[in-house]
Amino acid sequence: MKPKFYITTSIFYASAKPHIGNSYEGVLTDAIARYKRLTGYDVKFHTGTDEHGEKVEQNAQKNNQNPQEYVDNISLEVKRILDLLNVSYDKFVRTTNPNHKKIVQKIFQKLYDNGDIYKGKYEGLYCTPCESFFTESQLVDGKCPDCGRDVQKASEEAYFLKLSKYNDWLKEYIEAHPNFITPESRKNEIMNNFIIPGVEDLCISRSTFDWGIKVPFDEKHVIYVWLDALVNYITFIGYAPDNESEEFKRYWPADVHIIGKDILRFHTIYWPVILKALDLPMPKQIFGHPWVLAEGSEKMSKSKGNVLYADDLVNEFGADAVRYYLLHEIPYGHDGNISYELLIERINSDLANVMGNLVNRTISMSQKYFDGLVLPPVKQTKEDDELINMAKNLKQKVEVKMNDFKIAEAIDEVFELYRRSNKYIDETTPWILAKNPEDKERLQTVLYNLIEAIRTATVFLQAFLPETADKIFNQLNTQNRTIDSVDNFNGMDEGIKLNKPEVLFARIDKDAKLKEFNKKRPKTAFF
Repeated sequence: MKPKFYITTSIFYASAKPHIGNSYEGVLTDAIARYKRLTGYDVKFHTGTDEHGEKVEQNAQKNNQNPQEYVDNISLEVKRILDLLNVSYDKFVRTTNPNHKKIVQKIFQKLYDNGDIYKGKYEGLYCTPCESFFTESQLVDGKCPDCGRDVQKASEEAYFLKLSKYNDWLKEYIEAHPNFITPESRKNEIMNNFIIPGVEDLCISRSTFDWGIKVPFDEKHVIYVWLDALVNYITFIGYAPDNESEEFKRYWPADVHIIGKDILRFHTIYWPVILKALDLPMPKQIFGHPWVLAEGSEKMSKSKGNVLYADDLVNEFGADAVRYYLLHEIPYGHDGNISYELLIERINSDLANVMGNLVNRTISMSQKYFDGLVLPPVKQTKEDDELINMAKNLKQKVEVKMNDFKIAEAIDEVFELYRRSNKYIDETTPWILAKNPEDKERLQTVLYNLIEAIRTATVFLQAFLPETADKIFNQLNTQNRTIDSVDNFNGMDEGIKLNKPEVLFARIDKDAKLKEFNKKRPKTAFF
């Protein structure tokens, strides 16, 4: 049996259409899931929508819809955008699922029966968009520390989860498992800002709105959206307090939750405590990814006119161009910027020039000099060693980067082989070799090396740019796409005939394209 790998995104809050920053999480998680499948894992990849809460109820009212109609539409939109970006999830979950709702109630009941939930009164400050309570000391300039919006005083009867009971245990667990929260900066943030000072008990129900899962023994209350949302990671693989399915036993604990840094405390404090109280294993790792910011390092905001949506970008540039930018330009542990201008520059430099040009001219030369026939290498020289060794070492280099979730660096390793192949063309000058009949065997060898280097890099490209990888393999006319085929630099089938070269990415006239965008919408600082 293959080793298992269970990976999740957070589930997207169904309050509005997701912008490119939200979509980034789906693409990032997809690259990891695709890579793990490529390397032989039985991957289970879950994503979906978090559909309850006060903000959803308010937005539904503004749109003259009932909440279920509203979240049905938003959920379809989230799924459409993920599909457009070729996100290869195995299950798309929704927290309005009837079975999920029943299990959430059973979980609440068990926690209550075990003494981990009690009834009290909440008096504090509440941020509706974040569905979160804060103390005065946690505010930043009097506003929500997560989103910067105003908070309102709230006072109501509520049920509480005994977080404080588990504070010492959680501190010890995180210290004993240094890779539980990554990157290191995220772990330090949680430890220094929350756990070391001591966490307070968590308000776990609301009674001032109705759109949520009812507390099973007190229907005046709905269960706090974060309990409802967090337990999706176990309810949708077959967990219930009175029954654990074979699927749950196979896949839990999760190997990694991929989440935005803004929801870190929910996943690194509330979620571990819930699991501990349920006597369940902890997820192996929680990776808090950075944000995608508008140009100028600003958070995206409709009021600023700097919001970008993934579907608009895909319609303009294609899914793989957008995937490449998100995966390559948002560095590990640091926020990254996006704009039309930056995206066009990256398409032209990396996708069109480095990769596209290499594939096109290599196949074109093979068609011109050998009628597209792949012939074996028969005259290797020291000039070939660096390229061949780089190709043979690529597997190990990518593995190291991917195991640390350093996706941008992993893609760099792949593109370094494309770049080295371009340099190899300049060094070996196939067009000059073609002029001398005595150099035919050397030319044959050079072209084989180029084709095999391209094939090797493209095996790994499948994790990041799946559509483009398929196009390259189709031009190479090979089905030899497995990771095991890259070890010995001999995976390109001899005697097959390459297909005609096709342009992978056309260069874009940046100035003309930006003028076109500015005509379509009001000019802002974003452009």
